[in-house]
Amino acid sequence: MQSKANTVEEYLAEIPEDRKIVIQKLREVVVQNLPKGFEEVLSYGMLGYVVPHEIYPKGYHCSPQLPLPFFNIASQKNSVNIYHMAIYANGDLYSWFVNEYPKHSNAKLDMGKSCIRFKKMDAIPYALIGELMSKINPQQWIEMYENAFVKK
Repeated sequence: MQSKANTVEEYLAEIPEDRKIVIQKLREVVVQNLPKGFEEVLSYGMLGYVVPHEIYPKGYHCSPQLPLPFFNIASQKNSVNIYHMAIYANGDLYSWFVNEYPKHSNAKLDMGKSCIRFKKMDAIPYALIGELMSKINPQQWIEMYENAFVKK
């Protein structure tokens, strides 16, 4: 369910009413906890948080004209999803999150490689997501990304 919005504001305006509060709260938690250097953009039809070209001129290896993606928030058909690229790239971070999740939510963890799906809006662990966001700064993400995804 990719948005056709062109700006963050357009994306936020088109979110269904039953999801607006959840998306706004997630966005607030992310922005409050995200280390300096990341930038909020509309990325892949979702709210995105990226390492801008000013910091990492190479951009995303799949599409170098795009800034390096780090985190996304999306309102999908049956869930609100977050996508955290460092969880996919770093086994220690992944393990930490999986072990912490049950301490913060009664809902079963529904997770793919970098995607975490929330079908129960009242079970989203905002504090845990805030802590997750604060763990990686842009320079650390660039190093992880290059070690995990960039062919040398």
